[in-house]
Amino acid sequence: MIPSHTHTRSVLITGASSGIGAASAHRLAAEGWRVFALARRAEKLERLAEQEGIIPVVCDVTDVDQVRAALQEVSDAGGIDTLINVAGGALGTDTVGEADLEDWRWMFEVNVMGTLTMLRAFLPMLRSHGEGTVLNLTSTAGVVSYEGGGGYNAAKFGQHGLTGALRLEEAEHNVRVIEVLPGMVHTEEFSTKRLRGDAAAAEAVYRGVEKPLTADDVAEVITHAVSLPHHINLDQIVMRPVAQAAQHKVIRTG
Repeated sequence: MIPSHTHTRSVLITGASSGIGAASAHRLAAEGWRVFALARRAEKLERLAEQEGIIPVVCDVTDVDQVRAALQEVSDAGGIDTLINVAGGALGTDTVGEADLEDWRWMFEVNVMGTLTMLRAFLPMLRSHGEGTVLNLTSTAGVVSYEGGGGYNAAKFGQHGLTGALRLEEAEHNVRVIEVLPGMVHTEEFSTKRLRGDAAAAEAVYRGVEKPLTADDVAEVITHAVSLPHHINLDQIVMRPVAQAAQHKVIRTG
């Protein structure tokens, strides 16, 4: 195989229609990567693909047949050397004792099973490349629990555990496995979706926090991690705003 640093890098990003996924697609394309931007919402992907170097792929990561079709589409277009799993999300803030079972099922499906489905499909391609990379976007919620976050904690703990096992298993195939674990990130959809469209409640999550992380901040870290020489593996990158000293300590002003 030709080493990846001698030709244009090629990446597939899930959850690319908004937030961190879209920001990562924009940044990597601007850096000269060929970007397959994968998400469910075709209209948002089409707008994203107005930037040179971005190829839209309409797909639900939890649908095995759609992922199989996406694999064929990407293969026909020349394949990838890097897979970035961003698709995920949270629903609700119920306690464990009052948990909504359907919310929990959805969180496991998109965060854990969606990541797994993409990996099962694309790992053979990454292995055959010779210098493949997987980056999973998890969360500090996957290493520290908090009240009202049980479902999201459980899903992200699962994705975090999956990522650790993957790193051990794929080293022999020269596939590096990177995990980025953001803390508080202010994006246009995450908290609004979690709180079922209550924009005021979603905004209150960040109220008084000086400079929460943005999607662009996380995209910058993702881009750096996957652009390093292949033998350098940033196993786990925990990133938070300075105002969030820990999961349980957030400095708010005003």
